[in-house]
Amino acid sequence: MKALVYDGVETLTWRDAPDPEPGPGQHLIRIAASGICGSDMHAFLGHDERRPAPVILGHEAAGMIEGGPRDGDRVTINPLVSCGTCRACRAGRDNLCPERQIISLPPAEGAFAQYVAMREENLVTVPDGVPLDHAALAEPLACGWHAVRLGVAALLMPLSEARCHVIGGGAIGVGAALALRAQGATEITLGEPNAQRRERLAGIDGFATVEPDAAAKADLVVDAVGYAATRAAASAICRPGGVILHIGLGEATGGLDVRRMTLQEITFIGTYTYTAQDFRDTATTIFDGRLGPLDWTERRPLAEGAQAFADIRAGAVAAPKIILEPW
Repeated sequence: MKALVYDGVETLTWRDAPDPEPGPGQHLIRIAASGICGSDMHAFLGHDERRPAPVILGHEAAGMIEGGPRDGDRVTINPLVSCGTCRACRAGRDNLCPERQIISLPPAEGAFAQYVAMREENLVTVPDGVPLDHAALAEPLACGWHAVRLGVAALLMPLSEARCHVIGGGAIGVGAALALRAQGATEITLGEPNAQRRERLAGIDGFATVEPDAAAKADLVVDAVGYAATRAAASAICRPGGVILHIGLGEATGGLDVRRMTLQEITFIGTYTYTAQDFRDTATTIFDGRLGPLDWTERRPLAEGAQAFADIRAGAVAAPKIILEPW
């Protein structure tokens, strides 16, 4: 098969790669769409020691099963594989499984390729009529869905009465804003510093896009970036008794005003990926239209993926998400 292979820092090569060989209980998926995630960008820049070159990146994907009894079925892929038997898995918190694995981390190759192998229980059937490039958004949107679900449980008021603010206008931030709306929030703003992207986001119903410095105080703040500066902003604008949901993985330390958070009893929740149920619930909301038309992505050929990464790094992409198509 052909794949976009990470061969070294800032080096992606469109070349031949070994075909995946499905194991017991797995299916071969012919990839139709695969999104570029921030973690893929971290690896591309050489900032993720978990993804040493060479490796095929990509974990936000949808496609069609090829071969076997489900040949031709359209599916979206939950890339997070858990053991199913540990305490976290038994409690329905399988995203915290100590044995968790995700495609694009060795030994599992990722989805920037024409094919990938995945076990049956990680596949969600996509109804006819739902574009597969929309179905591929289930993974990034599930991150926001999971975070909002945790935030709702910690809020001291109904979500419908809370002022909500999201920091960051990438797909994770947009997904969190759309999840807030779908789960009942009525007052949502999203802060994004890139003027080109703010203009693109202004066309999405359900939230108002603002410059970061224009953010008002909020009861629930989602940091979908995860840098010291965005954590500082989150801890400054969160109202007393409010909740900060931290999804972003930009950098590891700095930013939080712990004294203010203590004196004002602000709850900080680190939120990682999603549970299998969150993924299924998010897919359902995509299929039934509750997350909107999902027309804010940009589609490009996978063979031109290296240029897509370069454009993202240069800040030249207005869309929150680039979807790569290998065929």
